[in-house]
This record gives sequence, C-alpha cells and structure tokens, in this order.
Amino acid sequence: MKTDPLPGIEEKEAAIGRDALEEAVRRTLLELGENPEREGLLKTPERVAKSLRFLTSGYHQDVAKVLNGAVYSVAYDEMVIVKDIEIFSLCEHHLLPFFGRCHVAYVPTEKVIGLSKVPRLVDVFARRLQIQERLTTQIAETIMEAIKPQGVGVIIEARHLCMIMRGVEKQNSVAVTSAMLGIFRDCDQTRAEFLRLVREKS
Repeated sequence: MKTDPLPGIEEKEAAIGRDALEEAVRRTLLELGENPEREGLLKTPERVAKSLRFLTSGYHQDVAKVLNGAVYSVAYDEMVIVKDIEIFSLCEHHLLPFFGRCHVAYVPTEKVIGLSKVPRLVDVFARRLQIQERLTTQIAETIMEAIKPQGVGVIIEARHLCMIMRGVEKQNSVAVTSAMLGIFRDCDQTRAEFLRLVREKS
C-alpha cells in the first residue's frame, strides 16, 4: 500500500528540486536581513534543505515496504502494546517541531506485526508536515488496514513549539490526541485496559 507519495520525478528534476530548495532557504535568509555569504551561514541552505528532506521523508515511504513481510499468523488474541515511542514531526502551519510520545495498541484477530515495525510505521507518518490529530488517525487506520485486528488504539502526547516559542507561549502545555477503532471504541473494558497500561510506568 502506497502512502500518499509525492508525484514521481526523474533524477534530473530531483537535482533541480534540491537546488531550488537550497535557493529558497538562501532567499529566506536575505528576507530576514541576514547575509547568506557570511561564514556561519555559507552552508546553512544546504544543511536546512537536507534536514527538511529527512524530516519529510515519510512522503516517499511505502507502508508495505516498511512492514517488509513482518506480519505473522499467530494464535494470540490479547492486547499488544508498544508504548513510549518517541515522535518528532513538523507542524504544517508554522513548520515548527512538535515532539513527544506515541502509544500504540491493538487486539489481533489472526495476525500480528513485528514489534520493531510499529515505531517504523509511526515514523512514516510523523516525518511529514502534520497536525497531531491527523497523525494519530493515520497510524491507527493504517494498522487496521494492514492486519485487520479486532481494534486499534493510538494515543499521542506532544509539545508543540508553535505554542511554546511563539503565539500563546505556554511552556508546559501538552496536547493529547487519541484514535480508538473497533473494540477500543466499542468496548469500555478494552479501552480502560489500554489507558491503564499506558499510564503504568515500565
């Protein structure tokens, strides 16, 4: 399953795109009143362009390739939780980072995902321009589609620099979002178990 890729581009066009991104950073420095030719900024356009490509690399990743066959048939129907997954993403409104923890749970029907693939799946969607609400939903819906479990629960707790460094400037604010699908939405007991296990210290 392909995950919202950018349109395919040839090598030559990719090279032009890279130069264009660096030039855009250079123009931004000029607009800010800086001198991009001074020593400390000479390589800044190149560094920023490289950084942005890494932080948005999820656009070019394929979920099927990320899972890489790590979906297994197992006779197990209890909850699987991978919690405290570090996430880093960019707010699409201000291009400022938000970061925190992601907790993912599902109750299998017939298949499970290799544990290390869950954080990789989170990164596919976190490494894009995002809002936290959509990121939470995308992770849950992708797992639901990939292995058809009885249900999926995802919780993200994150700090947003667009709220800390600017705007309302609230240093201790934390945004919490959740997506509950299947049995996690329909069964109070399952949802309560997930929330309890997330709160417990490892």
